[in-house]
Amino acid sequence: MKFDTKIAVLLRDDLATWQRLNVTAFLVSGVAAQEPELIGKPYADADGTAYLPMFRQPVMVFVGDAALLTQAHGRALERGLTIGVFTEELFKTGNDDDNRAAVAAVPRDELRLVGIAMHGPRSVVDKVLKGAALHP
Repeated sequence: MKFDTKIAVLLRDDLATWQRLNVTAFLVSGVAAQEPELIGKPYADADGTAYLPMFRQPVMVFVGDAALLTQAHGRALERGLTIGVFTEELFKTGNDDDNRAAVAAVPRDELRLVGIAMHGPRSVVDKVLKGAALHP
């Protein structure tokens, strides 16, 4: 099924596996919080055990180098997308308040991005991610 919109995460290509998974999980939580209409209904198995709802569409995960991440960040903002960011500093913090303080301490053009997430019209997101490779 093809969707008119796209949920995407772009990760820096030099992250360890645990970092990629951690960054992706944190970033998509922001997309879900910002756009709750993207979430489907809760699941249940045949025995009636309830499970959490999930996104109604796939989350596409891409990789690129630090320069591409910076370019994509700029393109997303130029195109009016609200994005999530994960910076290197967040690997050293231990709570949400410190995370926000770490991002707030750095000017936008100096953020050391390791990941960004976005949701928007498919064509816009595709332009933002130009040059990125789908995560293997």
